[in-house]
Amino acid sequence: MTDSTYPGTPPLAAIFEQFGRRLPELAFEPWLVAAVDQHAAAVRDVVHGHRSLREALSDYVLGFTDALHEMGWLAHEGYDFATLRLTAICHFMREYGVS
Repeated sequence: MTDSTYPGTPPLAAIFEQFGRRLPELAFEPWLVAAVDQHAAAVRDVVHGHRSLREALSDYVLGFTDALHEMGWLAHEGYDFATLRLTAICHFMREYGVS
């Protein structure tokens, strides 16, 4: 997903480019805030305690997007599990200053 969408772009930058645009929607959709917060907490639990937060998050994103690619998942305008998780990764990056 990320390599084909943004060739040569680091995985975190590619995810933020594609899904970070959804972050302003958090100001208008309370249900979305709750869902993204839950997903961001799950991501935090996975990457917490690693020496390099950026490296751990990059590894997580690569694994997650590889699995999505294998399933044939495609980005769309709605909010399913994958879209919420990818949006939450962007929220997490912004909250923890990961670029």
